[in-house]
Amino acid sequence: MKNLSVPGASIYYEVRGSGPVVLCIPGGPATADAFRKLGDELESDHTVVTYDPRGLSRSPLTGPFDDSQAIQINADDAHRLISAVSDGKAFVMASSGGAVISLELAKRHPEQITTLVAHETPCAAVMDDVARARAELIDITDTYKTGGLGAAFPKFMAHTRIQGGPPPQPQGEPTPEQVEAGRMFQRNMDFWFGHTMRAIGLYEPDFDALRKVPCRIVSGVGEESRGEVAHEGGLGLARLLRSEPVYFPGAHGGFESHAAGFAARLRELSLESRPSRGTRS
Repeated sequence: MKNLSVPGASIYYEVRGSGPVVLCIPGGPATADAFRKLGDELESDHTVVTYDPRGLSRSPLTGPFDDSQAIQINADDAHRLISAVSDGKAFVMASSGGAVISLELAKRHPEQITTLVAHETPCAAVMDDVARARAELIDITDTYKTGGLGAAFPKFMAHTRIQGGPPPQPQGEPTPEQVEAGRMFQRNMDFWFGHTMRAIGLYEPDFDALRKVPCRIVSGVGEESRGEVAHEGGLGLARLLRSEPVYFPGAHGGFESHAAGFAARLRELSLESRPSRGTRS
């Protein structure tokens, strides 16, 4: 558990395991904890790096945050993390909003990436109906500004088309730890809705530049997320990059619910991206 000082923030990150570096970029209000199960699966032969994005949980801001530059700022944080934890290159696994950030990272610093897996990218620019997706995202963030999370969250869930209900709540009197975790989750949701979601949704990837970068970019989609907006986005990104989508076990959060199978697929992609050593006998 370490902290990296970057302009305007202190980034909390964790490093475990040994071998080629895998940097995991979370989406939405998620933090390093989102990749705990995936890290358990990968740490035997990879150095797994997870972190809290700036403004969330253990990565406090130390200066002003420019909402209009949220993607660029977060991509620069990822770039600085790779420099801090590796000899210059990393395999990058990025989820949801983190996948959007990773596209900016790949455009700016492709030399730092061996393979990028952008798993279920949700920005409007990769959707089938771009105008509708943009309008919905603007409406969600405008609703948050005027009515708060209670008014905006139902619109967000309708937009994402994520299946299933909220996670079960603990029974009985909450512990002090659970109370604090609930407060932290609320703060993270407020930061994400208030400062980052709009930039993620309206981000315009430079597809021409991304098709020319020297690193490999894989657009990942969940085998069980068909019908959800991020699944549509993953297919759209693959189409715009003129590549084939790669399917992963589970749905939007398959890296947690199907961690073993997800890790196996990442290993396949990691091995495919490594240079050949010698010849076969």
